[in-house]
Amino acid sequence: MATQRMLKFVTLSKEMPEKREASVRAQDFNEIYREFAIAKAEEQASRCSQCGVPYCQSHCPLHNNIPDWLRMTAEGRLQEAYELSQSTNTFPEICGRICPQDRLCEGNCVIEQSGHGTVTIGAVEKFITDTAWDNGWVRPIRPAQERAESVAIIGAGPGGLAAADVLRRAGVQVTVYDRYDRAGGLLTYGIPGFKLEKDVVMQRIAQLEQGGVQFVLNCNVGEDITFDAIRGKHDAVVIATGVYKSRDLGGPGAGAVGIVRAIDYLTASNRKSFGDDVPEYDSGELNAAGKRVVVVGGGDTAMDCVRTAIRQGAQSVKCLYRRDRANMPGSQREVANAEEEGVDFVWLTAPKGFSGGAAVEGVLVEKMRLGAPDATGRQAPEIIEGADYVEEADLVIKALGFEPEELPKLWGVDELAVTRWGTVKADFGSHATSLPGVYAVGDIVRGASLVVWAIRDGREAAGSVLDYLATAQAVAAE
Repeated sequence: MATQRMLKFVTLSKEMPEKREASVRAQDFNEIYREFAIAKAEEQASRCSQCGVPYCQSHCPLHNNIPDWLRMTAEGRLQEAYELSQSTNTFPEICGRICPQDRLCEGNCVIEQSGHGTVTIGAVEKFITDTAWDNGWVRPIRPAQERAESVAIIGAGPGGLAAADVLRRAGVQVTVYDRYDRAGGLLTYGIPGFKLEKDVVMQRIAQLEQGGVQFVLNCNVGEDITFDAIRGKHDAVVIATGVYKSRDLGGPGAGAVGIVRAIDYLTASNRKSFGDDVPEYDSGELNAAGKRVVVVGGGDTAMDCVRTAIRQGAQSVKCLYRRDRANMPGSQREVANAEEEGVDFVWLTAPKGFSGGAAVEGVLVEKMRLGAPDATGRQAPEIIEGADYVEEADLVIKALGFEPEELPKLWGVDELAVTRWGTVKADFGSHATSLPGVYAVGDIVRGASLVVWAIRDGREAAGSVLDYLATAQAVAAE
């Protein structure tokens, strides 16, 4: 009889959780989607076709067992669904909110490909984990046995926290070092609350603390403590710093007041949401209120910036991107949300400089067209000569992506091998670096990437660290 609960995609249509009206949600930083009711979550989960070869699972970086927890949800077995989801994903409530499902699991759903509309996997994942928190099913980590070995994790973003979770469950003593005053990395200070409300992140960090993970915050490695000192204090190290060095814009007037980095802008906004004192926000330097805002870039960070500017009360918000909508790297779902909220996308445009003198007054814009494909297979943008114009602006936000900091130089460890792009060179499978007992995960290895990939790396690296500690213990016992 249970099988009759599934395969309902023929009779039931795809339905996302209700989205708050754009004019209402643009006034605050609360999440834009309402919660599924249990009946609706069960109904949408029942649309899963229970594929023999589930493409949703194979296209998920964590290979989450999606068909099985969808079936459990459809059958009302929510605690089992949560336990199964948690077994492969350290932070399912976060992935359910911010993963680009349209490019990963949902975009590869078989019934989506057959024209019936995808199963709303992300919304169901969010629902079952939020339900788990509400019902007390998410418990602090309690290792079966404590171990004497100690591991340092540098960086409290998703990769580092995922590694901390796995290692702590194995009984290892874990210390996380981070430069910020709160853990979470970009989950805390980079992603706006309308995509990921901060209490969702804080409750997971609290769970790790209650489980014995030690956090050393406001700690800048290379300044407050040396990398060698950390290695000396711990049996192994996981580098999970992420990438925070912003790609820059050149051209005449690039140093004018009013041209800011996306990471600074988003951090100021998120700090304000925590109730922090943020002078740069209060002075207007990192505040879009009443301003003509131009955001340069086409990724998810650019989407975060334009939608934040709307909520801060910008006079107008425009996004310049050098390719067209079809070639935009950001989530199409996010683009649609931004347009609903009043963002104007100016496709096939790129800045060549800035006007205004000491303070920016406009962006000198070149119009583009798409030409022959570049090395990645995407059509390369070409400048249309003589089509330049000025886009008026009081605030220009650079959202062109991030590059790695020079860790060997900053930390005084020349023997830490890096790639020609400056990312840490680590083994693809084990995540081991050129230094014995030192591993690296997430964006500092991949370059700027998705949270879900960082989680996968962190979990995998933790497994490698446990193998390394076991080997060291066996050698010491001989």
